[in-house]
Amino acid sequence: MSIIDFLIPPSEVSRRSGPHDKIVLSSRVRLARNLRSIPFPSHSKKADRLKAFEALMPVVRGLGQMGPTAFSESMDKLPALEKQLLVERHLISREHAAKNAGSGIVLNREESVCVMVNEEDHLRMQALQPGLQLRQAWMIIDGVDSALQETIEFAFAEKYGFLTACPTNLGTGIRVSAMLHLPGLVLAEQINQIIQAVNKLGLAVRGLYGEGTEALGNIFQVSNQMTLGETENDIVERINKVLLQIIEHEENARLAQLEKKPAVLLNHIGRAYGVLGNAWSISSKEALNLLSFMRLGIDIGLFRETPKALVDELFLRSQPAHLQLAHPLREKLGSDDRDLFRAEMLRERIAGFPKPDASSLRGSGGPVSDKGEI
Repeated sequence: MSIIDFLIPPSEVSRRSGPHDKIVLSSRVRLARNLRSIPFPSHSKKADRLKAFEALMPVVRGLGQMGPTAFSESMDKLPALEKQLLVERHLISREHAAKNAGSGIVLNREESVCVMVNEEDHLRMQALQPGLQLRQAWMIIDGVDSALQETIEFAFAEKYGFLTACPTNLGTGIRVSAMLHLPGLVLAEQINQIIQAVNKLGLAVRGLYGEGTEALGNIFQVSNQMTLGETENDIVERINKVLLQIIEHEENARLAQLEKKPAVLLNHIGRAYGVLGNAWSISSKEALNLLSFMRLGIDIGLFRETPKALVDELFLRSQPAHLQLAHPLREKLGSDDRDLFRAEMLRERIAGFPKPDASSLRGSGGPVSDKGEI
């Protein structure tokens, strides 16, 4: 079975829900581990990487958390399109997508547990949950780690903890993160202030696909930077508290925009609706940024009886690999052809959306017509 057939359809993925999911799209806890007896991937020869791969893949596939129907494959057997698909689902890193023989992936049916073999470390295992569920994600991946330690001897030192390829992962090897949708803070021009405050707390803020990427669609990743000197539970709890504060700031920013600058907010949402519903060519970047405002419009009640899952699905389908996969002829699309096909797909889907209805905001000072529409 190919990964295309294995992955859950975007329409189903988008219907997942969790606590605070208007703002927190997903929670992730990742652990980095290395074998004690084999050089780390970044400093090993091909023979060593293959040795680690052959030792680890069957053990990971056999984990109870993976279940009987897990997907597993060597990276050299996956076409570029399928690798990009996994990146867009945030199941593997961009760096792992560039790997070939000697690296692999194991993914459970629910897409809640994914293990990368021979990425930067021998094992990069992660648990994913919708909404703000860091504790739940930690419990899942801790179970995976405990099961592996029954049969695998990891590189560990009493003084430093688990040994990793990157010093910032030394110790617990844990990376706790969440994907946040923060259009309110961006519109209020408070996002840089929030990022600076979060950085002072020892956390990192990155873009949609992690380090070195842009915050497309007003989506930011917040994660811990250091893993040494704190227990896993302490790190999870500390980040959870910070995320709750960011959620509060985002909610306040949205309310402030509605109360003080409703015309600006409604204009962004109305223009997003208009462009997405009428454009004949649109880039991935522009589409994601406009869909961000559509999602915000749903959150504040401008699109009545329209579930945010519809916009979340379009957010996924607008990205290059998902878009390529949806093309009826499956022929490889160039950049210009993708922009045309993306616009066609969005026009068709947005045509089914109701017009933004601002009647519920009457009296807020916003530009509401007699018919209650923007």
